[in-house]
Order: sequence, then structure tokens, then C-alpha cells
Amino acid sequence: MLTTAAERVGQASRRILVADPTASTAESTKKLQRSAAANVVCGFSLAGICILAFSLRLFSVIKYESVIHEFDPYFNYRVTQYLTKEGFYNLWNWFDDRTWYPLGRVIGGTVYPGLIYTAGVMWNVLHFFNIPIHVQEVCVFTAPLFSAFCALTTYFLAKEVRSQGAGLFAALFAASVPSYISRSVAGSYDNEGVAIFALVLVFFLYVKTINTGSLAWATANALGYYYMVASWGGYSFIINLLPIHCLACIFLGRMNSRLYVAYAPFIVLGTIEAASIPVVGFNAVLMSEHFGSFLAFGVLHAAMGMQYIKHILPARTYNAAKALAVSAGVAVLGVVMVLLLGYVMASPTFGWTGRSLSLLDPTYASKYIPIIASVSEHQPPAWNSYFTDVHILVLLAPLGLIACFRPLTDASLFLILYGVTAVYFSGVMVRLMLVLAPATCCLGGIAADQIMVTFCKSIRPEEGSGGWSGIFKTWLDGPEPHTQEDTVSVDAKPAASTTSSAGTGKRYKGSARNRVKEATNKGTEASPFNAFNLFGNAKQKLPRDVGIVGAMFFFSMLVFYIFHCCWVSAEMYSAPSIVLQSRSPQGGVHVFDDFREAYGWLRHNTDEEAKVPAAISMYQYNISIAVRPGQFVVPSFLSTANLCEPGAVNNILHCTLYIQAVGCVTGKGASHVWS
Repeated sequence: MLTTAAERVGQASRRILVADPTASTAESTKKLQRSAAANVVCGFSLAGICILAFSLRLFSVIKYESVIHEFDPYFNYRVTQYLTKEGFYNLWNWFDDRTWYPLGRVIGGTVYPGLIYTAGVMWNVLHFFNIPIHVQEVCVFTAPLFSAFCALTTYFLAKEVRSQGAGLFAALFAASVPSYISRSVAGSYDNEGVAIFALVLVFFLYVKTINTGSLAWATANALGYYYMVASWGGYSFIINLLPIHCLACIFLGRMNSRLYVAYAPFIVLGTIEAASIPVVGFNAVLMSEHFGSFLAFGVLHAAMGMQYIKHILPARTYNAAKALAVSAGVAVLGVVMVLLLGYVMASPTFGWTGRSLSLLDPTYASKYIPIIASVSEHQPPAWNSYFTDVHILVLLAPLGLIACFRPLTDASLFLILYGVTAVYFSGVMVRLMLVLAPATCCLGGIAADQIMVTFCKSIRPEEGSGGWSGIFKTWLDGPEPHTQEDTVSVDAKPAASTTSSAGTGKRYKGSARNRVKEATNKGTEASPFNAFNLFGNAKQKLPRDVGIVGAMFFFSMLVFYIFHCCWVSAEMYSAPSIVLQSRSPQGGVHVFDDFREAYGWLRHNTDEEAKVPAAISMYQYNISIAVRPGQFVVPSFLSTANLCEPGAVNNILHCTLYIQAVGCVTGKGASHVWS
């Protein structure tokens, strides 16, 4: 791993000399200048994308002023207020007697603290630099800020998988995809606002470790996973996707030392870190959701051990040792499976949470846990939701999925698995369109990059031209592709450089670029898709007129996509639930602010210790009343089924006791209730 700009320039110079030993120093300098100018243009493009990501999420502030949306965000805001007043340590031991009165809630052991700690750190940093800002403003703008960070991490992820151009397109899509906007507008102070950034960050660091084999990147990946676990319960998607990728690499013959460095430290460090978060605790090792990661961990070590033995023993001895090891492994695995089945069968849900079982079996929640099934965001999405929430990525993502197969690398295999699993889970639960969004952005970015390269190559400038045309040419050529070797040697004589490809006995000569091109071009000359570079390097060029028309048409699609995202952000996802509006027949807009007026009346006309009965059929209003006026809330629901909304209470016993308490409240007279 290079650490200085001088080393990067030196390696780039050596690559140029290896590719063309007769190239002059002047030509090498010109290529370096083009590459530097292209990087500058890329940097300004990323800055513009980050500004776009932040700006698209400000419609709610422009239309309704700076206000917290929904109801769960109000609870998070209340906890953040406590954190800024009492400190980080006291938050772990805080018992909130005003939430879910009279039972209350142990905050430190029932919340994912990532979002709250993030806002608290930003508030403290701003006040350290004498920037006076209210904690509410920090909470309102946390999600838009992290949407810009998410666009950056999406760029790095797609760049690691394919190229810089694919990364730029992926960042543009991630900055404006409506599915992500729905949970990251200004005022949407919920866990997903920072969790999607953490999700993409973990995937980028994992792919980076796969490509480099660096233990430093593996450690950073474990720390990113720690932040993800602290931010959202959706971390279980990560802890199941990475083992699938590890097992796929093993059974496809792609196992190498880089895979071991990427996966093994992640499981060890990540499990320890996850167990240190109170809301997770020992569930990190006791729940069935995590058993797949331990299985892949054991299989990886067994496969690496067999590979090591194969290199140190003769063939006959190795076969005998292999038979013995397989027999012993099967016996040990059988014992472990029997013990594991006994442990799992003792649980009525087989060690899975209700939400996880509803994903694996879409009919489970409706049969056994109707409370989960009754939540609107847990319903399957309508078919038109995909067009509304990901728009043209519905068309581009399948093309990107196909393009990932040529060349098939460990990184592209991971993106393929991510895309396929995300599509399935999003079809089960509309809320998981959030998980699908980064996958479609990366796959769509790869497809868009190859489509634009195909069109632009037909109108590309002549060789040797300088200025902006040279920068354009450099972007078309792209950076050096990632290879599957642990190390790549650079010699003055390229003919003498030979390296074995990972997982095969074949040997390729020449530079890394030539080896990848040789592997890619096999069997692609006769393919009708060569012109669009979906199955390999393009051998033909489209007619110039077709290239111009195609580029203009694709650019118009991107513009239409941006306009669609702006409209969706402004009209569909920017209205807070506590501020309503309607349109008059003349087209005017009337804003109803009755909720906040009622909360203000309660705050000014009731005692701070007053108990406010909430005779409402939805649990969320109790959160709002508890946060805004600051009184205790006695919920006298019309429908007690909604008391056990997932996440509000953490076990069935607590839920049962709570319903019993509310039944006593609603079944007695008013005088008995107040006493």
C-alpha cells in the first residue's frame, strides 16, 4: 500500500515504462499530467455530487422550517438532548420514566446509540469551536450530511470494483436515489440516516481489503462494522452477506490469503465489538443470525489448513492426511450440529428474531406475529415502487450485474451477491428498499460507465491530442484494473515477469493490465454485445452519428432521473407527520400546524409532572407528547395491539405486562385511573 504521492507517481511511471519500454520520457510526463488533470476534474465532480446530495434533502426545511419529522425521531431527539446535558457516560444508565409510563424504559440497554452519539459528538465539536447551535439543528441536518458521506463511500466502493468512471456514476445515483432520500431528508432523525452510510462503508472496506490484502484495512473494516452495529439492527444483513461471499469464493476456487485477511479478523474483532454494545450483548454469539458467519469462519480455516498441508506433504501422504482430516472434520461437525440443533430447537423462533424470520418466510409474521405484519413499512412493495424509488436504475442495475461477470473478480462477485440478496429482501419488505439502493447505484454506475464509454469511443479525440481531450481520453482508458494476485512484480523487462493467477495453475506474462485483458478477451470476439462492453473489452466501434445520438439520449435520461428525484424529494418525502398541508381548488397551499399548537398548549398549561392520557390508537403520538411538552404519558389506546410495535419493547414478557397494565387502566373508572 502506497503512502505518499511521490511513490504513487513513481509506480505510475514504472507501469508506463513496462507497458511500452520504448516510450519516451516526454510521453510519460504527458500521461502523468493527463492523469493528474483527470483526478482534479474527478475531485470537483465529487464535491458537486456531495452538494447535490445535501441540497436535495433540504426541501422540508424550506417548506416547513427546521423541524423533526415523524415520531421515532422525536424519541431520538429527546435522548440526544439528555446526552448533551448529562454526558455520554450517564446515558448508559439513564432510566426514562416518562416514556411508556408507568413502566418506563432503560435507555442504555434498548437503543442503538450510533445515531445519538454521532449527533452528540458533532454538537460538542461545534461548541468546542465556539459555534453556538441548538441540538435540534444538529439533529435536523445529520441525515443530509451523512447522505453526502454515503455518496463518497459509494464512489470508492464502485471504484474498487470496476473503475473511476463507474464510481462517479454510482456516487451521482447514490446522492439522488429516492429510496435513500425517503429516510435521509432534513429532519428525519432516525437510525437509517447514518446506518446506510455505515453499511456502504463496511462493504467498501471489505472490498478494499480483498483487493489489497492489508491487515490495516481489515482492522478499519472491523471498526466500521462496530459503528454499523451501534447504528442499526440491519447489521445482521452484513454478518450474513459476508459469509456467503466467503463460502462462494472457497467453493469457486478463489480462496487466497487476501480473502483470509479480509474475513477472519473481521469475524473475531467484529463479534467482540458487537457484544460490547448493550442492545446486542451476547446475542452476537447466541442468535441464529450470527451462526452462518461462524460456519464460514470454520470452513475458511479448514480450507486454508488443507491448502497448507498440500504444499508441505508429498502427494501420497497428502491424500492420506486429507482423508483423515475430512473424517475427523465430519465427525466434529456432526457433534456440533447436534448440539446446535438442540440449542436452536429449544427456542420457539429457532433462535431468530421475528423480523428475520419474516424475511426468510414472508408468511411467518402474518401467521404468528401480526404486530410486525401490521406495520406499513413491513409490507411487500408494490411493483411501481421500484420505478418510483430507483427509477432508471431498474434498467441499469441488471446490465451492471451482467457486466460484473466479465471479468469476474472477488470484488465483482461480492457486488453480484449483494445485488441479488438485496433484490430478494426488498421484495419481502418495503423498508429494505434502503438496502437495495446502494446495490443498484453501484451496479447502475458500472453499466452507465460502460455505456457512456462505448458511445464516447466512437467520438473520442485522436491520439496525441492534448488539453481537455487528453483528460477525456485518460478517463476513457481508466486506471489500472485490480488483479487477483497477492503481489504484482514490476520489472524493467516485461517478458520476464510471470505471475500465477489466483486459484488456477495458469501463468500470464506481462503487466497487470495485459493479464486482465488476456483473461477478458477470451471468447468475446464473436459476441454481439462487444460494442457495449458488457461481456468484455469492446473490439468494435459504433458509427460516429450513433455514438453522438446515443450519448445525448443517455444524458437526457440522467437529467430526467435528476428531475424525478427532485420532485420525489420535494413532494413525497419532505412532509413531516406533525405538520400537514392541503391544496385549495385554486391551487393554493394551506398548512395545518394543529399538532405543534396542541403540544405547545400542553407545555404551557400543564405541570411538568402532569400525567397526560393519550386516547389514541397509535403508539407514536405518545412519543411526541413525551418529548415536546415533557409530561408523562398514560396511554389509553383504542387498540392495544399497537403497544408492542417492534423496537418499543424488547421481549414478549414486557409486552404482555404492558398490555395488561393498559387493560387495567382502560377497564377502570376515571377516579381509579388517576389515583
